Amino acid sequence: MNIAFFLLPKQEVVTVTVDATLRQTLERMEYHRYTAVPIIDDDGGYVGTVTEGDLLWFMKSRQELNFDQTNKISLSEVPLRLNNRSVRIDANMNDLISLAKAQNFVPVVDDMNRFIGIVRRSEIIDYCEKLIFEQGETADAALGRRSAFHSGEI
Repeated sequence: MNIAFFLLPKQEVVTVTVDATLRQTLERMEYHRYTAVPIIDDDGGYVGTVTEGDLLWFMKSRQELNFDQTNKISLSEVPLRLNNRSVRIDANMNDLISLAKAQNFVPVVDDMNRFIGIVRRSEIIDYCEKLIFEQGETADAALGRRSAFHSGEI
């Protein structure tokens, strides 16, 4: 299965730029009610993913920092605790599933590392659920035929 099938294109993804301020990032995440968003550089490349935890830990480590000052802090100053890896658009489903186990979404990039969208973990789970359900129906149907054969109905 091609992962492009699951892709939410970058036009529909909430992102922040690497030169955004801490306040802009907080407000954007609050407005959209997201706990993590991709960070994009000036060339459209995927830089990483910033999480609420990253922002909270940063603010906790700067006790002198108050909310009014967050517009003076660049997002690039905030250390990212997790390395949310991306996949290339031509990656296989195994790569995608492997990353989705630890990430809410998997950023997708082209061959020049330009961000082109995300695949949400929920989409992958829905796909896997559908496969399991279909395999279960096939197995149930095969068992039904086998049972009918052994009982002499066929």
